[in-house]
Amino acid sequence: MAAATQTTRPAPAADGSVLGRVKQYADIAAASGIIAIVAMLIFPMPEWLLDTGIVLNLSAAILILLVAFYTTQPLQFSVFPPLLLVTTLFRLALNVSAMKLILKDGHAGHMIDAFGKVVIGGDVVVGVIAFLILVVIQFVVITKGAERVAEVAARFTLDAMPGRQMAIDADLNAGMITEEVARERRRNIQREADFYGSMDGASKFVRGDAIAAIIIIIINIIGGFILGMIRGEGDFATIMQKYTLLTIGEGLVSQIPALLISTATGLMVTRASSDANLGVDIAGQFLHGPRPLLVGGALVGLFSLAPGFPKFQLLFVAGAMFGAAFLLNRADQEAARVPAPDPQAEADATAAQAGTPENVMRELGVDTVELEIGYGLMALVDSAGGGDLLDRITGLRRQLAQELGIVLPSVRIRDNLVLTPSEYRLKIKGAPVAGGELMTNHLMLMDSGGVMDPLPGVETRDPAFGLPAVWVPRNQRERAELAGYTVIDPTAVLITHMTEVLRAHAAEILTRQDVQALMDHLKTNNAAVVAEVSSDRVSVGEIQKVLQHLLRERVSIRDLGTILETISDNIGRTRDTDALGELARSALARTLCRQWAGEDGALDALTLDPHLEQRLRDSVQETVAGAQLVMEPGEARRILGAISEAAERMAALGQMPVILCASAVRLPLRRLTERTLPSLAVLAYNEIAPRAEVRAVGQVGVSGFAPRTDPPVENRRLGGACAEHPPGAILRASARTLGRRPCRRRFSTGGSGASPVV
Repeated sequence: MAAATQTTRPAPAADGSVLGRVKQYADIAAASGIIAIVAMLIFPMPEWLLDTGIVLNLSAAILILLVAFYTTQPLQFSVFPPLLLVTTLFRLALNVSAMKLILKDGHAGHMIDAFGKVVIGGDVVVGVIAFLILVVIQFVVITKGAERVAEVAARFTLDAMPGRQMAIDADLNAGMITEEVARERRRNIQREADFYGSMDGASKFVRGDAIAAIIIIIINIIGGFILGMIRGEGDFATIMQKYTLLTIGEGLVSQIPALLISTATGLMVTRASSDANLGVDIAGQFLHGPRPLLVGGALVGLFSLAPGFPKFQLLFVAGAMFGAAFLLNRADQEAARVPAPDPQAEADATAAQAGTPENVMRELGVDTVELEIGYGLMALVDSAGGGDLLDRITGLRRQLAQELGIVLPSVRIRDNLVLTPSEYRLKIKGAPVAGGELMTNHLMLMDSGGVMDPLPGVETRDPAFGLPAVWVPRNQRERAELAGYTVIDPTAVLITHMTEVLRAHAAEILTRQDVQALMDHLKTNNAAVVAEVSSDRVSVGEIQKVLQHLLRERVSIRDLGTILETISDNIGRTRDTDALGELARSALARTLCRQWAGEDGALDALTLDPHLEQRLRDSVQETVAGAQLVMEPGEARRILGAISEAAERMAALGQMPVILCASAVRLPLRRLTERTLPSLAVLAYNEIAPRAEVRAVGQVGVSGFAPRTDPPVENRRLGGACAEHPPGAILRASARTLGRRPCRRRFSTGGSGASPVV
């Protein structure tokens, strides 16, 4: 009950205070106030009600000015633009109501009469001049400047939105902030843009109010004079004196609050974000050091020597400035006498604190994916300098989510002085898995098979696929493109390498927490299957192992609902995660066929010689690590050699190497070939989707590769292309779903075996 009491927020109605009741009915009060303002424009008001409205108008203007003064960030007073509109409308409604009383009764309440007689001393000329000066100050100086500042601020804020959004994404990708913090920052950026856009338009309300005030005054004076003459209220001078004083008083009553709100508008649009209010900032920056005060005090003191200048006032101000400078100088001396901290003592204290169990525990965390770069590659990360590595990592995470169905955790990027300036290293769970070197001021050129005029440069190899490449200066881009090279910038080289590595290690990256998050997401659209799996008491760990079984062969798990349905249907017969994974592969037959099909939609595949398939079936044995092929090493090498040669020939013809076999030997055969031929797809017959087009391009046997009677379709499709690097090989390597590349180096094993013939 105590916990429930702490976490439950009381409703506003439960607050018996006056403030609680005001907040509860604030919306009703605001709507009623706007309706009352509109009514003031239509119906006449008694004098006492007009005095009340004038007092409320003046009080609201003072309050708005003070709130703007103490605001540290614009979003703290984001209601200011609509409030500016409401106050302007209220002020105009008071002007209209006062005009009605002046023209009807020749009197408009005590506030207007006091301003007409007391403030300007009953002098018409002084009143007119004072009113015009107020209008000029408000209209020409404050309102015009605030309008221009609001316009520029709105434009700059909108222009800076993409960069600020990218900075938030970069911090999120680097793991510096959480998703909730990033979402809140994006919301604040949108609110700030909306605020300055609203201020750009709302500042024109104040300008229109000043123009309306001048027009109303002219109408009051002329109309009052005409009515006074018709009514016979006196001679020309008396009538003009009476109505001019009333009109000027009414103008001053409305323009002083308008001037205060215009000042608040200027404060809101010119105020930069700070942690303190305007007064604290002014005091802190003016009193930053004693030297400006000393020089200023000396100059003010020299003015007192000029004849005719008020010496007492000048000497008083100069003395105050000298006193403030003396106090600041004394404070600086006291701060200088404070002993500086001992670096060795701080180091010892830090070391002692780091030895505590709490701080040691902080060092135990391991980032799932970490990218270490040399200091020469920092330009790739610096978005201000044109680096787009962080944006491309965001795109990489989105790409892996679409392809494999996993959410890649944030990639932490660190600089490592141990690495050479141009070196990078990719770690997964703290262990290095890949690395390479980049030349940031160069471009990598790769020969796709159609280069006739090679360009000289620094020879290297593509870190993702091992293809020969060359680094050339960036000013050679146009020449390289005309020569037929595939031009890749250093960031694209790094991202492509990261993509291949992360695809290969997707099963390691997927944690149980990730699986739980995927199931929670699936629950929003397919709660039944999640509840069914939970009722069958399938643990998250078992589901994780099934998903890892699929990811090891780069099978997408986006269709998580089908996978969970398969697990639920078969969990009563077996709890072997390998068997469940194979059943899930069969359920994803369409996905597998589409994944390994060629450009024409047909699946080109090798088949196993029946004798070889029977030999593999007889060699399958269940071990602690699952089903394995147990055979003589020499026999295993011959099988691998035959498969390797066949895969190379398929790759040379632009085909994706795929082997079809019985379901009983698929997984053991895959485990036999996964180390030497990691990109070879091994499919079972029951994993072929109905009505899928399959072309058997050959048969693998222990003694060789039996040729087909008719040449494969791809032989005719390739034409005269180079078999080693078919046209567009690198482009296909980047664009294909799993980044596969039809190049024989991907499948080279270096082992001996029979040489198949295509």
